[in-house]
Amino acid sequence: MAVLVDITKCIGCDGCSVACKLYNKLNFKAEPRNVKDGRIDLDDNHWTVIQRYKNDKLRFVKKQCLHCLEPACASACFSKAIQKDEKNGAVVYYPDLCVGCRYCLVACPYSIPKYQWNEQFPQVAKCQMCVSRLESGDAPACVSACTTGALTAGKRDELLKRAHQIIDNDDRYVKHIYGEHEVGGAEWLYISDVPFEELGFKQVSEKPVTDYSKSYLSKVPGFAACWALFLAGLSYYNYRVDKNNQANHHHQDDNDQGKEG
Repeated sequence: MAVLVDITKCIGCDGCSVACKLYNKLNFKAEPRNVKDGRIDLDDNHWTVIQRYKNDKLRFVKKQCLHCLEPACASACFSKAIQKDEKNGAVVYYPDLCVGCRYCLVACPYSIPKYQWNEQFPQVAKCQMCVSRLESGDAPACVSACTTGALTAGKRDELLKRAHQIIDNDDRYVKHIYGEHEVGGAEWLYISDVPFEELGFKQVSEKPVTDYSKSYLSKVPGFAACWALFLAGLSYYNYRVDKNNQANHHHQDDNDQGKEG
């Protein structure tokens, strides 16, 4: 499952954001924690947002996790708390497996995953692409809520074909599909009549981040295991030292009492 976003058709109604919060049981009363240039950005309670851009044209842009074909966040997660579901395309977070290392936040080229800094038991938060809906054959909640045709769900290759037909036959559109090749490609694809760099889209390499990171990240589990063994050994060593010190102390006390007797 992939989604094609036609920015020219978005009217900024925010229906997709409301549907996202309803389906994922997010807090409607929570104030946005990230505001940049007067625009609400993604945070742990806003998994999708509509951002307003006004240059020569007024445009509303939906932002959420792009669900990369080769997600750097999943590659960086040695506990497997983030996994790419190859069947339906979603990059899914499993909180029960999360150890709170936050490597995913650093690895993502789009800065999508957010951390629940204010929670007693914090987790990572991001769009899950409504994976349970995908498994039942339905579109993500945000897509189902869109009434203007700005969001279209379908198979990625079919959506790419459709997107190319649109931009090739309509001079209004920029001749680029954002998400087709960026960092190896994504399940969320965008077409626009305004250059993407003017709409807050990050300019990234076409090469997947995982190509750079695989050699390093493959060593992370081994390093973590060695570090855990080192800490365990150090703890045992300190324990033995304390026990020996206590034994010596008691032995000395006995000797002192013997001398007094």
